[in-house]
Amino acid sequence: MARKQKFPYLVGSKWTAQQKVSGWRHFQVVNRKNQGEWVFAEMVASCDPNVRFWLNARSLKNRGLWQAGWQTLQEIAAK
Repeated sequence: MARKQKFPYLVGSKWTAQQKVSGWRHFQVVNRKNQGEWVFAEMVASCDPNVRFWLNARSLKNRGLWQAGWQTLQEIAAK
């Protein structure tokens, strides 16, 4: 029996950073990488495809850092 994949819907998901990252807040996951027990996501800024970085996918669960979907500044301030 195959093991259950961690973060199965990661690629293509959209995220809003609570604090600006390289000047941007809205990102999309374009790639994933499994390294042992860790899963990494390649994030790309929605407005600037040259801004990209890898992060541990587990950090996306931290609501102090990331919100699922693209949020407006008003929605970010309300939380």
